[in-house]
Amino acid sequence: MVILEKIKPMTEKQKQFINALANERVDLVGAFGPTGTGKSFIASIFSIDMVLVDKYEKFIVFKPIIDVKTGKEYTIAELGDIYNKVALDYLYDIMSTVLSRNEINRLIDEGKVIVADPHFLRGRTFDNSIILLDDAQLVSVETLTEVLMRLGQHSKLIIAGDPVLQRVDVLGLKDGATLARELLMGEERAVVIDFGLKDIVRPGAKKGVKLALELRMRKRPLTDEEQRIMDVSYMYAPDADIVTVAYVKKEKEKFKVENVPDALIISKEDYLGRLVGKGGERIKSIEKETGLTLRAVELTLDLKPIIIALHPIGWIGKHIIDVDFAGPDLEVVVDQANFGAFLGMKGAHVKLIDSVLRKILNVGVRARQAQRVKETRRGRR
Repeated sequence: MVILEKIKPMTEKQKQFINALANERVDLVGAFGPTGTGKSFIASIFSIDMVLVDKYEKFIVFKPIIDVKTGKEYTIAELGDIYNKVALDYLYDIMSTVLSRNEINRLIDEGKVIVADPHFLRGRTFDNSIILLDDAQLVSVETLTEVLMRLGQHSKLIIAGDPVLQRVDVLGLKDGATLARELLMGEERAVVIDFGLKDIVRPGAKKGVKLALELRMRKRPLTDEEQRIMDVSYMYAPDADIVTVAYVKKEKEKFKVENVPDALIISKEDYLGRLVGKGGERIKSIEKETGLTLRAVELTLDLKPIIIALHPIGWIGKHIIDVDFAGPDLEVVVDQANFGAFLGMKGAHVKLIDSVLRKILNVGVRARQAQRVKETRRGRR
């Protein structure tokens, strides 16, 4: 190792990612999750390291260039030299803490590092190469297919992307990262690493991701009933800051679930007390005025309180071990003894929560049993 040994994995998922990359029996590695988790950083450092020690001849980076305002994707045919500049600046930024621009430029001049446009791959085959397709959520199905078909002999493909916060939603279609993840999950000699909110390590990224979640909630149009709840809430709590309101009564009736609020109010972080009021007098007044049962939570990077607020069993929170993103969905890990209680009859509880989260955050919810810890007995001496 040349530069990989300069860094240490900061999370368990980063450690798993490095191990998957280093495993010679693995040809395809997928890393999916929010920005700031180290996906691109680790993939690039590992790949350049492999080139420097002659494990692979070339490190090839496919990076879609997107106008974040319009969502338009540009090709090298449209941008010319500007395309290369933007793509290289991305690589310079990622590697800035471990490799200088001059060192990267030397590798580029020697043909050992190549930044390529994923739109122009027909007729090419990449042998003895380590390949990174980054920001996979932004690529088309056709581009993803072409990249997969270009993988040659003694080559490794890394696909990284964010299938939740940075995806481009197209009605009825899955984004490239979600599709890539589904393909790799069932493939031999492939490993998928799902990074979550708790795996964010880059300074500033946590705040940025939380604001992105908040923005997604604020952007959704409210129904007439939700707007009424919002208006009444501000009447009794004018100094509160409400992110969104989710009317749940229709889901209660559809899935025949009781002991669930008629609506969920989500406040900005640190504003929950202003919404609820001392002793809960404000939220009680809002309930009386609207004639609805309400629950209120604040939005943080810990989404467990939202799950608990929507679940009909009051004690279920003690048995939820983890709530975090896994691919395009929010995964709730529950201990085995209470997994059935979390799901509900015919999955009614989780179906209700899934329906509401799709409405307010545009993500699905799935439940998973926690793995049983094997008990060991001490032998007698």
